[in-house]
Amino acid sequence: MPIKRNESLKALSREHHHGLLLCWKIRTGIKKQIEPERIKKYASWFYINHLLPHFELEEQHIFTLLGNEHELVKKALAEHRRLKRLFESDIEILKNLTLIEEELESHIRFEERILFNEIQLIATEEELQQIKKIHTEKKFADNLLDAFWLA
Repeated sequence: MPIKRNESLKALSREHHHGLLLCWKIRTGIKKQIEPERIKKYASWFYINHLLPHFELEEQHIFTLLGNEHELVKKALAEHRRLKRLFESDIEILKNLTLIEEELESHIRFEERILFNEIQLIATEEELQQIKKIHTEKKFADNLLDAFWLA
């Protein structure tokens, strides 16, 4: 059964969709035996331009609705830290790309299926409207300089 996402959180869910596409691109690149450095270059671009601002928004404005001591928020914050380490590492690139692909997908599914549902249950209408105000969605502009996943 599809999840009924509150209007104020839909933009974040669309950003999650782009994160899932990143996972697909990494998986596809690895399957096609694309040089890991090429995949890493794209993943780093995505991380800096899309994922870091997304994490920052969640950490400063979304997770705070439940509080940093909430178990689900602790889990999400720990996953953000782990993903940042993986993206920022320049060693064992192929291994880290595989971990990014698996862990980012799992993290997004957790936020979409569990954490955001919990937030929707407790957030007031005013809080949800504030999120909508703070988070202005920008049209996703992909980096197609090296579309290795299409090779």
